[in-house]
Amino acid sequence: MLKYLFVLSCTLVLGVSHVTAHAADINGAGSTAAAPLYLKWDAAYNKKTGNKLAYELVGSSAGIKKIKEGATDFGASDAPMSLADLKKSNLLDFPTVISGVVPIINLPGIKDGELRLTAEAITGIYLGKIDKWNDAVIARDNPKLTLPNLRIVPLARADGSGTTYTLTDYFSAVSPEWKQQYGRNFSIAWQAEIKALKGSNDLVAALKKTPGAIGYAEFAYVIENNLNYAQMKNRDGQYVRPDVNSFSSALANSNWKTTGNFEEMLTDKPGSGSWPITGATYVYVPRVTSKPEQTKAVIQFFTWAFMEGDTIANSLDYVRLPDNVQARVVHEMGNVVDASGKQLAMPVFLK
Repeated sequence: MLKYLFVLSCTLVLGVSHVTAHAADINGAGSTAAAPLYLKWDAAYNKKTGNKLAYELVGSSAGIKKIKEGATDFGASDAPMSLADLKKSNLLDFPTVISGVVPIINLPGIKDGELRLTAEAITGIYLGKIDKWNDAVIARDNPKLTLPNLRIVPLARADGSGTTYTLTDYFSAVSPEWKQQYGRNFSIAWQAEIKALKGSNDLVAALKKTPGAIGYAEFAYVIENNLNYAQMKNRDGQYVRPDVNSFSSALANSNWKTTGNFEEMLTDKPGSGSWPITGATYVYVPRVTSKPEQTKAVIQFFTWAFMEGDTIANSLDYVRLPDNVQARVVHEMGNVVDASGKQLAMPVFLK
């Protein structure tokens, strides 16, 4: 029923025709966190239509820069742009899926998911206050573990990263010291003790070969690379593991489901089962496009993904958008026009 209503909404809002699409190949750039999903969507989309997505893993900031400059057909980021910035840049944004940022570790003797971290512990590590794995702050919440007297090697992203934006949004919510000193941003002037690397792939590679290391990545990377991760203590005082259920709990305790407000960050949400560093990934396209066929093809690709890409998203433990958010996305797509002010008319995929 939902997909029927989605098709109907597209028809009413976008003036689409019910035919199988033959869109152009498209280019995208940005979020490395979203790359596992977009590349798998591309493979399935190409099999169905023959059209391809060429996606550059350049980081969220670079992806936004490229779409602002018209150097790509869409930009991708793991953080929403403010309404003022969207208006200034004449861009439209919409979310695609929900997931989470996860602390990942290389800690000899500790099994996957055994380590527990609090907000005090993880912000203390990245503030340079905690530098040993058997520090009292960490040991207090892990009484059943034998923590090694091993130096902590914090890893971070050097490039402009939406994953960093989501993590530092959480840090700012739980640590006044972090908020005052750093705040939330795509890039941070990390302390000298923190090793900064470009892209999620480089960070994961460094983590694997560095005993004592801690880093952060979007959950799809944890799954695909079989990484050791930490449980997190959430706002309600419960230790939770990253998965579809904990991401969904954070989503359910936000305004996304009640109002469709997808500008709201999903970090540090209430709920006993909520993952505290939940976030969404976003796509940016021109609101007034000088390349209508390319922009049309982008919207067509993501329309297909909303309609037929759930199985692929689920396989990577992403959470689909709530129905009212999908409805708002369809409405927002209808605001895209060409240089003459004419709405883009797009076909819809029918099975």
